[in-house]
Amino acid sequence: MYPKYGSGFVRLLMLATSLLACGACTSPREYLRNGFKVGPNFTPPMAQVEEHWIDQADVRVRDQSDVPLYWWTLLHDPMLDGLVQQAANQNLTLAQAGYRILQARAQLGIAVGSFFPQQQDTSGSYQRLGAGGDFFNQWAQGFTLAWELDFWGRYRRAILASDAQLGASIANYDDVLVTLLGDVANNYVAIRVNQERIRLLDNNLAIQGSVLTIGEQRLAAGRITSVDVDQLRSNLAQNKGQREQLYINIRQAANRLCILLGEPPRDLDEELGKQPIPIVAKDVAVGIPADLLRRRPDVRRAELQVGAQTERVGIAMTDLYPAISIRGTMGYQSRDLSQLFTSDSFVGTIGPSFRWNVLNYGRLINNVRFEDAALQETIAAYQQTVLTANGEVENAMVAFLRAQRRAQLYDESAVAAANAVTVMQQQLQVGQIDFNQYATIQQNLIQVQDLGAQTRGEIVYALIQIYRALGGGWEIARGTPGPVIGAISDAAPAPAEEPEAVPTVPADR
Repeated sequence: MYPKYGSGFVRLLMLATSLLACGACTSPREYLRNGFKVGPNFTPPMAQVEEHWIDQADVRVRDQSDVPLYWWTLLHDPMLDGLVQQAANQNLTLAQAGYRILQARAQLGIAVGSFFPQQQDTSGSYQRLGAGGDFFNQWAQGFTLAWELDFWGRYRRAILASDAQLGASIANYDDVLVTLLGDVANNYVAIRVNQERIRLLDNNLAIQGSVLTIGEQRLAAGRITSVDVDQLRSNLAQNKGQREQLYINIRQAANRLCILLGEPPRDLDEELGKQPIPIVAKDVAVGIPADLLRRRPDVRRAELQVGAQTERVGIAMTDLYPAISIRGTMGYQSRDLSQLFTSDSFVGTIGPSFRWNVLNYGRLINNVRFEDAALQETIAAYQQTVLTANGEVENAMVAFLRAQRRAQLYDESAVAAANAVTVMQQQLQVGQIDFNQYATIQQNLIQVQDLGAQTRGEIVYALIQIYRALGGGWEIARGTPGPVIGAISDAAPAPAEEPEAVPTVPADR
C-alpha cells in the first residue's frame, strides 16, 4: 500500500515540475538558480548618480570621503555637544523608531518559526459514552503535527522579507537620528543668531534713543519741525517691535529644543546663556555623490524595502503551486485510564498530503501582479530617494558657498553704514544735521547689520544641512546607547541569521 501511495506522490511532484518546465511562472533553471525558490531573487536596483558635484571645482569643496562622523563638533561648542548627546538618549521620536526595531525583530522570529512544523498540538480528553444501555469510559491523549514543506520557497522568502524589513527599521532609526541631530543643531544656532541680532539692535536702539532726546530738545527750542522727531520716534518704535519678535523667535526655538530633548518646554535662558554665532571653516568635506548610496540611512532603507518587496512577489507566486505537507498524529486511547499509556492503546497515522488552489478565477495571478506592481513602486521610490538626496546636498552646498560671499558683502556694507552714522553723529554735535537723512542712514545700518547676522547664521545652517544631507551622525548611537537601544541590546536574538546591521545599535556596522 505505501509504495503505491508513494509513487503517486512522486507523480505529483513530477506534475508540478512539468508546470515549471512549461513556464507557468518560474523556469526550472531559474528555480534551481534561486535556491529552489520560485519567483525573483533580490538584485540591488539601479539609480542615477552623478560622478561629481556641481561645485566640485571650488577649492572649498573636498571630495575625500572623510566626512566627520561627529560633524556638530565642527561648531566648537561644548554646550551643543551636550545637547546632541542628551537628545540622542532622550528623544521620544527616536524611542518610537527604536521600538519599531523590536517589532521587526519579533516579526523575524515569527517568520523563522513558521519554517518549522506549523502545527504542533497536544490534546487530551475524557468522554462517558453510552449506546443501548451499555456505558463505558473513553480516555484519549494525542499529539498532532502538520508540516508544509517549503518546496517553493514560501517560508524562506518570508524569512528573507522579514530580515530585510528588520534592516529597514534599523536604517529608519538611523534616519530619524540624523534628522534629530540636525534639528537640535539648527534650533541651537537659531537661538544664537537671534541673540546676536538682539545685541546689534540694542546697540542701535541706544544711539537712536539719544538722538531722539536731542531732537525733542531742539523741537522744544523751535529749531526743527515735528516731522523730523516723528520720524525718529517711528523708527525707534519699529525697531523695538522687531526686538520683541526676536525674543519670540528665541523662545520658540528653545521650546522646540526642549521637545527634541524629550522634555516639556521650560525656560532655557539661564542654562544656555549668551554666546556668539558659531564660526565654521570655509571648506567642507563631501566625498562624491556615489557615497550617498551607502551613507544615507533613508537610501539604505529604501533599498532594503525593495528587497523585502521582492520576496513578497515570490511568496505570492508560491500560491500558484501545490502546498505539499506531511501530517501525522500519535497518541493513546483506552477505556481504562490505567491502561491509557500501554502499547496496546497506541494509535498513530503519518503521510504526505497536498493542497492546490484551482479554479481561483484569476485571484492568485492577480495577486502576483499586485505584488509585482508594488515592487516597481518601491524601486521608483528608491530611485526618487537617491535623486532627492543628491539634490539636498547640492542645495546645501551652494547655500554654504554663496552665503560666505554674502556675509562678506554685508560686512563691507555695515562698515560703510557705520562710518556714515559716525559722521552724522559728529554733525549732530555741532547742529549741522538733517534728522531725516540721519534716520535713513541709521535705519540702513540696522538693516545691514541684521542681514549680516542672519547670513552668518545661514552659513552654519548650510553646513548643518550638508552633513544632514550626507547622512552623517547616526554613528553616535553606536557608542552611547540610549534606554531604547539598551532594551534592543538585551532582547533575545532571533533564530535566523542577523543582517550585518543588527538592532544592537552600539555594535559597528
